[in-house]
Amino acid sequence: IALLIVILSMFYLGFMGILLNRLHFLSILLCLELLLISLFIGIAIWNKNTGVLQNTTFNLLLLTLSACEASIGLSLMVALSRTHSSDLVASLSLLQY
Repeated sequence: IALLIVILSMFYLGFMGILLNRLHFLSILLCLELLLISLFIGIAIWNKNTGVLQNTTFNLLLLTLSACEASIGLSLMVALSRTHSSDLVASLSLLQY
């Protein structure tokens, strides 16, 4: 039960980090990674506790999508820092190109 509390607190911290700390784009990406890592650990522990070790396809899919999200996020951050010369989210505007 203590491990469940740790995983839920990781998920909560990542979610609250996205909601409250939106100053830099990198901090948003790190909070998204924390969300996905907590989901990955939670599903892995749930698969181990239920004894269904053959059903790890969803866990591997989540890990793959997490790696893809990280690479796309970092490429967006590089493009953002090149065009706006900073990674501040407040400097973004949908009306600028």
